[in-house]
Amino acid sequence: MVSPGILLVDKPAGITSHDAVARTRKAFGTRKVGHAGTLDPMATGLLVIGIEGATRLLTYIVGADKTYEATIRLGQTTSTDDADGEIIVRAEETAWEAVTPERIAEGIAVLTGAISQVPSSVSAIKVDGRRAYDRVRAGEEVILAARDVVVSRFDVIAERAGSGTLDLDVIVDCSSGTYIRSLARDLGASLGVGGHLTALRRTRVGSFDVADAVGIDDLAGAATLTAADAAARILEALPVTAEEARDLRHGKRLAGQASRLTGALAAAVDPDGALVGIIEKRGDDLKSAMNMPEAAS
Repeated sequence: MVSPGILLVDKPAGITSHDAVARTRKAFGTRKVGHAGTLDPMATGLLVIGIEGATRLLTYIVGADKTYEATIRLGQTTSTDDADGEIIVRAEETAWEAVTPERIAEGIAVLTGAISQVPSSVSAIKVDGRRAYDRVRAGEEVILAARDVVVSRFDVIAERAGSGTLDLDVIVDCSSGTYIRSLARDLGASLGVGGHLTALRRTRVGSFDVADAVGIDDLAGAATLTAADAAARILEALPVTAEEARDLRHGKRLAGQASRLTGALAAAVDPDGALVGIIEKRGDDLKSAMNMPEAAS
């Protein structure tokens, strides 16, 4: 029987997140597999995958902050805001006169903090049931609505001048739902030379790091985090007694126990180290927001 757990996978370029999930299903011999946040085909890096009952945890992981490493190429605008698209505009030589280190820093500052951005048309957002990038690559015009996001870090760590281009290697810490392609596009537009992504890698989701991930060809027999260990990485862990665990599993409240939580949610862990579920405050009481399936005896 497959044990529930969280698997960290380092997705390579050229496959979809759905492909990675399909390969995980085959490697673990179960259909009950899901992921906490799509990476589109060009992107590489951390994909957080839930197996069996641990898929119930994914809803608490998907909204976590992320870290990306990326390369922004200034000087070219493409049809997809990345290197997979057709170059539609090349910057005129005279446009580079205004592209100074100070102007780049100013452009980045505008794109840092709480901002509103229009996602790239080749994002993984679904439009009428289909991924936006599938629609764009099928020749359709896709216009997505702006959304509010938070970019808490946008640092340039290296730069390389090319023939009519300037590549910026950047690290971005951001809220869930931020599109790095949009940052590249908008930075290039603000500088008057255009911009797109040539590389994108997700290195962190919440407290999960790509350094702990397995490659796509190493899924068979790969170690997973237990549901309890994974939950404790994203929420406060609250030890409960065997009696309290039984009550929570049966839908009963823990009367007058809300003060035991410092935040709104916590991971309830029984004396055997198993995750009972996610609990929340309800007035002065604690109650289950999500219960894990009980292990078969």
